[in-house]
Amino acid sequence: MSDIPRILFAISDTGGGHRSGAVAIQAAIEQIAGDSVACHIVDMLTSTGVPIVRSAPDLYDHLSTRWLPVFDALYQVTDGKRRVDLLTNIVYLGAHRNIVRVLEEVRPQLVVSVHPLSNRLIASARRTYRLSFRFVTVVTDLVSLHAAWADPEAELCIVPTSEAYERQRKRGLVDPKLRTTGFPVHPKFAAYNATREDARRQIGAALEPFTVLLTSGGVGSGNMGEVVRELTAAYPHVQFLVVTGKNAALRAELEAQGYGELVQVHGFVHNMEELMAASDIVVTKAGPGTLMEALVMRRPVIVTQAVGMQERGNIDFVLNHELGAFCPTVDRIVPAVADLMEPATYAATQERLAGAVPRDGAAEIARILLEQLELAPPPIGSRLRVPGLTLLRSLNPRRLGAAAVQRLRGRVLPRRLRLGRIRSLARWRRSRRS
Repeated sequence: MSDIPRILFAISDTGGGHRSGAVAIQAAIEQIAGDSVACHIVDMLTSTGVPIVRSAPDLYDHLSTRWLPVFDALYQVTDGKRRVDLLTNIVYLGAHRNIVRVLEEVRPQLVVSVHPLSNRLIASARRTYRLSFRFVTVVTDLVSLHAAWADPEAELCIVPTSEAYERQRKRGLVDPKLRTTGFPVHPKFAAYNATREDARRQIGAALEPFTVLLTSGGVGSGNMGEVVRELTAAYPHVQFLVVTGKNAALRAELEAQGYGELVQVHGFVHNMEELMAASDIVVTKAGPGTLMEALVMRRPVIVTQAVGMQERGNIDFVLNHELGAFCPTVDRIVPAVADLMEPATYAATQERLAGAVPRDGAAEIARILLEQLELAPPPIGSRLRVPGLTLLRSLNPRRLGAAAVQRLRGRVLPRRLRLGRIRSLARWRRSRRS
């Protein structure tokens, strides 16, 4: 194993925002530290091996496109500290061995969670197996933060907005553990300095027309087909750049319509900064990743919908800071585009955008993480806790029935006998501290 310091980013590919956030921070670290730090990105939920949990990315694709009411119901049911603790303990019973194997393989000095559902799994593994690394969480939601984001065992919680900061304080995190940096947008967005005309030349777009970028996230959710039809009919002289993400069926459908030279249809792209630079406004769902990329590029936004309750606060963020419009239906999008095309309205919105969000959020996060990498891990506790013990103590025999609790204890406690095989693996521990 190399002596180069190692950072493990724990994510899940439930949507594109968590991975893109980790990739953005990694790129910023490379710009600052070069190859003197090794970064590893791991889908922690998939790595658990636990049924259902390991399929989280595929489930999210279905929940966010077809079963959104179910998604919202799950969010509400789990949004509470005790509920998060209980569910994490249940998952941890089946996942702890695989989580430790991931950590053992990388042996990080710093673990950075960029997904709320991985937080307590990482903290539990560190505590249970007395592993030696620092633990930081990077929040990738703007306003509506699930209870799972507030993990008191992390050394530091990095948040993107003042709204998120206040939410975490209300969840019980103390000020020294909270830092506000801005959102981890890839450095290439802030660094892109070509003019609109140059960007349009690069993508083969017309140079003169007012240009609207339409995107609906990495999975291509929403009613994009209807939006394109209505907008192209209402504004035949406006240019549209349409990004369908991974939704190949939607891309094929739009391409088959034959909209003409003023409509470009793209699938999943890696040059979003170029497309945004070529555009005058951005129409997008309320996902924080694309939304914050547009704001970093200083482009007014029209937000079409929130996919899940965690995105609803993002709409409030746009409206409260007067950075664009919220249009949940197609008939409201059409006039909203007309409003933003008015020179006075457009100029006023761009003026507000100038100081709305930090452009260097990823770089600021990278600097903080490199500082954390220089600090010693917290003292290792002297007591080894058995996975599931907290869960067992929380069970109430009067409510569940003594027989049911005893059966569950009988299934869980034998796992204690198998911990030795994992504990016998090499550890990257420090000596105990008082």
